[in-house]
Amino acid sequence: MNRTFQSPIAGELRNFLLFKRNLGYLYGRAEYALHEFDRFLVSFASENSKWRMDHAAVAWLASKPSRKPVSASMDAAVLRQLFVYLRRLPHLNVAEPHWPSLPTESAFVPHHLTESDVVKLLGFCKELSGPAFRSDLYRALILVLYCTGIRFGEALRLRLRDVDTRGGVLFIETFKGRARWVPFHRTLSRDLGRYLRERVKYAPASPNMRFFVGANRRELSVKTAHGTLRGLFVRAGLKPAKGRVGPRPYDFRHAFAVQRLTRWYRQGVDLHARLPWLSAYMGHVDIVGTETYLNATPELMELAAKRLHRRYLSTRDAEGRDE
Repeated sequence: MNRTFQSPIAGELRNFLLFKRNLGYLYGRAEYALHEFDRFLVSFASENSKWRMDHAAVAWLASKPSRKPVSASMDAAVLRQLFVYLRRLPHLNVAEPHWPSLPTESAFVPHHLTESDVVKLLGFCKELSGPAFRSDLYRALILVLYCTGIRFGEALRLRLRDVDTRGGVLFIETFKGRARWVPFHRTLSRDLGRYLRERVKYAPASPNMRFFVGANRRELSVKTAHGTLRGLFVRAGLKPAKGRVGPRPYDFRHAFAVQRLTRWYRQGVDLHARLPWLSAYMGHVDIVGTETYLNATPELMELAAKRLHRRYLSTRDAEGRDE
């Protein structure tokens, strides 16, 4: 924890976060929400001498009306867990708030990165300032994200021992889904082999060291990688300089899934039989998370409609012959 809590319940917030971490939860986004709530409590308590926790919780959720409802819902979920914890403490008498009804699903539509978009991004990697290794680093990162569909965080946590360029396989440790082996094409093996040769010159290379390393030669932080990829999106004309619209690093994963499904559609394969394959490859807990990609792009919808139309025609013709 890089920041300290300052509100009247600073100790309880700190202990709650430690409690969750000791249970094995990463609780990264939740920690950010707790620090936001802590800052809000500092001013709320100073302005209200008889303040109450339940009132403060609802006031904080209502303090940012322009926020997306699903984001507020995620913050409310963190507060609900906090209140369950606080109500177990003998020295506190905390009332449960009247929680607002908020949506739990996001209507966010991922940005579809095309193959030409990715080629353009790789070209801009060559123009990155700083050490020459930086160009190799982000070229390799983009290729891993786009060609394997692993999560952004999974890619940044890869260790040298997890990447087998000769066998063409990655080992992904348990994160959101399941631990798994992720095979990849020999063309990616060649690119990663070139990256590894440069990486060995740049930073220590014991098996437990991170595969992707930044300026500190030990790891590549999420913040640094996200900021650099955002800059590449902007330079490629895929994202405005300000605002949240446009592609994110996660959209490489989305692009991978859509590309794979599109190829299967064009090959005429049975998607319902193949979806479990894709689900296991991408590390989804169940097939429901993978099915969301079936209506991801107009092209996929058009291919699905054409296949349905062909089936209808063949069924109609067959019924005509029977008559």
